[in-house]
Amino acid sequence: MNGLIGLVLSGAAPRVGVEPFFMELVAGMEEVLTPTGASVLLLVSPDVRSELATYRRWTAEKMVEAVVVVNLVHGDTRPARLAKLGLPAVLAGRYAGPEPFTSVVTDDAGAMSAAVELLASLGHRVVGRVTGPAELVHTAERTAGMREAGDRLGVEVRIVEADYTAEAGARAARELLAGSPKPTAVVFDNDVMAAAAEEDLVRAGVRVPAEVSLLACDDSALCELAIPPLSAMNIDVHEHGVTIGRAVLEVLSGAPRREHAGPAMRIQLRGSTARAPRVATPSRK
Repeated sequence: MNGLIGLVLSGAAPRVGVEPFFMELVAGMEEVLTPTGASVLLLVSPDVRSELATYRRWTAEKMVEAVVVVNLVHGDTRPARLAKLGLPAVLAGRYAGPEPFTSVVTDDAGAMSAAVELLASLGHRVVGRVTGPAELVHTAERTAGMREAGDRLGVEVRIVEADYTAEAGARAARELLAGSPKPTAVVFDNDVMAAAAEEDLVRAGVRVPAEVSLLACDDSALCELAIPPLSAMNIDVHEHGVTIGRAVLEVLSGAPRREHAGPAMRIQLRGSTARAPRVATPSRK
């Protein structure tokens, strides 16, 4: 096979440019696709409307053989448009619509549940979370998993929405820690927000992890290089890309549509996570 596999990332180019997740995802895809003569055509689009226009142009010009769709949202219009165009596609995420697409699905709810279980075992009873955009399907799945685990384990969950950027991550962490009761641990939906928040808190004199533990989704070099190094929920993004690449080849070979399981999650503990600080109790006279 000689051709291109399209991947459109909707959002501001500077934000996408600092996302290690997508670069590692593409590397995994190309590990599978390159030996067949195919490669990934990566394009950053400002919004979904522009993304859909790109699909129309690619179809008219026969520019790509298939596309991979990421960051699925509730009521997503992209799968139906791709089906109408007749453009083969693999969806990276859970899709409940009527169109028959092959997909690669990770257990986002299970990952967040495991994070709450870990923090509860360390004595944390109020846990904050800085999310990505609420309209994303995987954000909702993570929220559901976290709330279920919190209810089951007696952990109060407090959530602030952000947009994956460093600035929003730092701002959301400050908002959480200004609340009452103050979380003794905060989970971030990506590494960029977690690293920025940690730097901001340390500069403000907040001791990590003595006063607040931090845990990031999407392990990367940013987590390893942070001070202290950030604990992370690590889904092997490279292997995720490999699975997506294999799914693309299946679709192009005419194989039946099916759902592939993404890589399992594991928690990498580093210096940013510790037991919850003890709450002082009044002395008895």
